[in-house]
Formats: sequence, C-alpha cells, structure tokens
Amino acid sequence: MALTLEQLNAASSAEALQLLDGLYEHSPWIAEQALAQRPFRSLAHLQHAMAQAVRTAGQDAQLALIRAHPELAGKAMVAQNLTAESTNEQSKAGLTQCTPEEFDRIQALNTAYNERFGFPFILAVRGPRGTGLPKREIIDTFARRLDNHPEFELAEALRNIHRIAEIRLNDKFAAEPVLGNDVWDWQEKLAEHSDPGFAEKGQLTVTYLTDAHRACAQRISHWMRDCGFDEVEIDAVGNVVGRYHPATEGARYLITGSHYDTVRNGGKYDGRLGIFVPMACVRDLHRAGRRLPFGIEVVGFAEEEGQRYKATFLGSGALIGDFNPAWLDQKDVDGVTMRAAMQHAGLCIDDIPKLQRDPAQYLGFIEVHIEQGPVLNELDLPLGVVTSINGSVRFLCEMIGTASHAGTTPMDRRRDAAVAVAELALYVEQRAAQDGDSVGTIGQLQVPAGSINVVPGRCQFSLDLRAPTDAQRDALVSDVKEQLAKIAARRGLRYTLEESMRAAAAPSAPAWQHHWERAVDTLGVPVFRMPSGAGHDAMKLHEIMPQAMLFVRGLNSGISHNPLESTTNNDIQLAVDAFTQVLRQLAEEQQP
Repeated sequence: MALTLEQLNAASSAEALQLLDGLYEHSPWIAEQALAQRPFRSLAHLQHAMAQAVRTAGQDAQLALIRAHPELAGKAMVAQNLTAESTNEQSKAGLTQCTPEEFDRIQALNTAYNERFGFPFILAVRGPRGTGLPKREIIDTFARRLDNHPEFELAEALRNIHRIAEIRLNDKFAAEPVLGNDVWDWQEKLAEHSDPGFAEKGQLTVTYLTDAHRACAQRISHWMRDCGFDEVEIDAVGNVVGRYHPATEGARYLITGSHYDTVRNGGKYDGRLGIFVPMACVRDLHRAGRRLPFGIEVVGFAEEEGQRYKATFLGSGALIGDFNPAWLDQKDVDGVTMRAAMQHAGLCIDDIPKLQRDPAQYLGFIEVHIEQGPVLNELDLPLGVVTSINGSVRFLCEMIGTASHAGTTPMDRRRDAAVAVAELALYVEQRAAQDGDSVGTIGQLQVPAGSINVVPGRCQFSLDLRAPTDAQRDALVSDVKEQLAKIAARRGLRYTLEESMRAAAAPSAPAWQHHWERAVDTLGVPVFRMPSGAGHDAMKLHEIMPQAMLFVRGLNSGISHNPLESTTNNDIQLAVDAFTQVLRQLAEEQQP
C-alpha cells in the first residue's frame, strides 16, 4: 500500500525514518535531518528538506553519499549486490542487459571517471520522464561529463542523486506527475519537427515560417482543440491562439503563452513550456466542465528568437501593435523576404494591424518559462518567481589600430586592436560583477583577414549589457563606454560604436508577482525571487498590461539554447500546479 504524507507526519521518529528508508543509498542521516521539519505540506516540501540536508552537510558527507552509490553496470551489479532500488533503476535503463561491447565501454568509462574524480559516476538513469534513459544516451552522458571541472561534477553528481531520490519518493507514495508527463510528452513530440540541414543531424531548429515551423503550428492548434479550447486559430503572423471562454459572456481574459520557434540546434523546452503548461490547465477545466469568471487566451508566439530575420518578438510584438511594415522587406540568407515567406505560408499580411489587443479586455499576462540558467539548480529549487526581466543594450563595435609585422614590431610600438578589446572584455566582466544582477558579454570577437604573424589592425566585436532596471543598465553602459574611450586613447586607437538594440527592463507587476509567490508557497516550495537575464515575450506585453513570470528549473545545470536543455516531469507538474493555483486566486478575486 502506498505511503501517505499523513502517515509520515504522524509516525514516530523511528517509524518515519524506516518509512523513508532507501531514498538515498545507505545514507539514513539525510531523512533523519529532514524529518525535523515535519509536518510536511507536500512531497515537494519533503524533497527540498532532504536536498537541503545534503546541501548543508559539508563536502566530506557529500563525498561519502556519492561513494555510497554503485557504479553503473559495475561490479555490484554483476555480483547482484545492488539495493532493490538500484536494481530496479538499472534494469529499467537496460543496463542489466548490456551487450559485451556496451559493458566493456561502460567499464572503461567507470575506470577513467574514478581516476579523474575519485568517486563513482552518478546518473538518474530513469531520466527526466522517470521511464528510463536509452543506453546510448547514458553512455554519451558518461563520456561528456568526464570533461567537467571536478567541482562542477561533484555538484552534478549530487543533483542526480536528488533526482534519483525524487523518483524513489514518487514510487513510495504512488505519486504520478500525470500532467507533468503529458506536458513533457507534448514537447518531445513537437521536437520531431526541425528545419532541413538540422533534422538530418538529429538537431532541433525551428525558424520563422519554415515547413517545420508551420508543422509545429498545426500540431499545437490540433492539441488545443483536443484540450477543449472554444476557439483556435493561426493568426496573421503565425501565432497559434486558443481561447477558452469565460463563464459569462463579455468578461475579460487572462492572456498567457510563450514562443514555439527555436534557436539553431537548440533545446525542446525554451518557450514551448509556457504554451503547454496552461494548455494542460485548460484541458483539466474542460474535462471537469468548469468555466472561470474570466476567459483564458493561450498564445503560441510564432517568433521570438530572431533567427531567420533580424526582427525579433514578431509574435508578441504584433499583439501590442509593434509590427514595422519595413520588416516585410528583410531577406533571409536565401534571399527570401519576410513578405514572401508570409504569403507562402498563407498568412494575410493586411490583417496584421487587427491583431493588436485592447488591454481593457484583459486582466494581465503571465508566462511560464524554463529558467535558462544554473541558479535554481544550484539551490535545489524547482521554481523561481521572476521579479523583473532585465533591460538590455547591444552594440556592434570595431577597434581600429595598425596592422604590422608580428616579428619586427616592438611591444611598445604596437597598435594592437585585439588586445585592446581583450582589455575591455576583462573590464566588462569586472564592472558587471559589481552590481550582482548586471551582466556583460562580448559574445562576438573577430579579426578581419587576421594572420598568425600580423599584429591585428582591426577587431570587430559585440557588446551585450543587461541589468534588472533601466537605471542600473544605463550606469553600466556609461561606465563601459567611458572605459572603452580610455583604452583606445591610451593605446592610440580609434573605435566605432553602433547601438543595435535597446530593450527596457520589465519589472513584474507587484500584485501579479504576488500571485505566483502565493501559488509557489501553497505547493510547499520555498519562494525564491530572481530577475530574468534573458528576454521574453512578457517584455512586449508588459508595455500594455501587467505581467509576471514563473521560472522552472532546468537539468544539466540549467543549460539552454542547447540540445542538453531539459527539465523533469516533477518540476513541470509543479509548474502546472502553480498555474492552477494562480487561476484559483484570480477566480476568487473576480467573483461578484
């Protein structure tokens, strides 16, 4: 019979410890420390308490915990000395039925890993969906993580141990993240569509109005209909819009959603998570025959990443009346104009102005998004409440010096453009770090026609400067520009500086941020507030209505814009539950 939280909270200390036996390999001290926090409000509360026990235990205890785990397909498995839990997990991943070649490869990796790190390789082999990873993926992950820095790898091992414990906790309590599984599955299925040149390599790339992009729109629209939306359409810029009507005709709508386009060779969850989480909530309402005092409008924004054309936020921008007709003449790398692409897709360009929303008809905008960073992962937290989307400024720049012979030009006579930019890059790193939440990046740096034996006479580079408020961003920009001028003057160089993009910060509306905070707290998860360093569709809607965002933890240290981008069914389930809580709060507010 499955365990319940009521049983666990009511049990004696010894009984409760026995009930939680086996969650962490041969390490009962973790459950013992966590049990001091009873009563637990949810499984997520219990899971976090155990993760915090490990987090605060010190490195010796953490290493002992890692070393208490068996090697994958190792000696303990061969000797059948694994715990019942480990046997079940390795069996589900097929590791008990390795071919001789697979077994030999894993043994070689085990040896190399232990020599490098001094502890066994730990991987939650049941994976983010809980059903087991393919052996090929396990072996590839094993090989990839051999290159990690030792400190990073220790943290990655602990993160995987927590995931193993989370899955075992699900088993003990017969807790199935049903909606989390459904959302996870939708994302996996949508990732079957990818642009030519990438699909053949198994890479995910979906850029604006390609065949893969249009296939994604069709699939999302069909799923929306299956979920019970009353209206579903693909609008004049390619947004997929689903509307679930309110209980009373004429009531306002809550608008939510995110984008379904991707960067090149990107991940499956960036943007798309924010479409499917509210879709799952609407499906639950429809199945229960429930209507809310407000309607729900879910938008799969057609374009946010700016990959095919220079214009970005085409989808969400159109909803606030920010669509510049001049963009229609932009050409992609194949010379296809945006106008031609839209016409080929069957979109009605003349209808674009009609997409502008009247904010008086909406309560506000909320967005769920994968974090795209390591913060939640490092803190062992599944959810984060966004306080502000950082304002940003981008520049395209060039430092201009004198190209000269690398062998005959003395060091004190050089006008080296690349070294000057390198000096600026170090300053940007140091200056941005002073603010805490500010960030600065020189992401592009190239020497045109550079040669191994020539002092660089030119260096082209980019600048990307971001901060949670416009004032903080502008102070960072001012200091960096001042330093750039000083470096150039001191080294006898010239430079050009062209501003290519400026986006205002988008602080969360306090009342809407509080909705997310109450929702997260209701789930028994600590409320953690954080800014967003990345831009989001919420930035555009922020211009005409209140907005607030919820972040969901990512796997692999939260990496994003990368094929390794991922999250778990448990964390997705918590996002769906939090969204449901916000709907409940809004419904209570809207009641007459």
